[in-house]
Amino acid sequence: MKLHQTLRLLAGSMILLTVFLTVYVHPSWIWLGAFVGLNLVQSAFSKTCPAIWFFRRMGIREEGANSAGSC
Repeated sequence: MKLHQTLRLLAGSMILLTVFLTVYVHPSWIWLGAFVGLNLVQSAFSKTCPAIWFFRRMGIREEGANSAGSC
């Protein structure tokens, strides 16, 4: 799986997890979804993404991509 596909999988999974936890466990879990959303927004403006750095450390690479930590 490529780097950006993995990032989208992580973001989508976290949002679905947030919905499940908010409905079935406790409404305060909504803050996890807010954190994920804010991280996606900040990565759009700053062009840096902590998840990309983590995925690269795990050995997930994007073919033909530069080495910057952008999302």
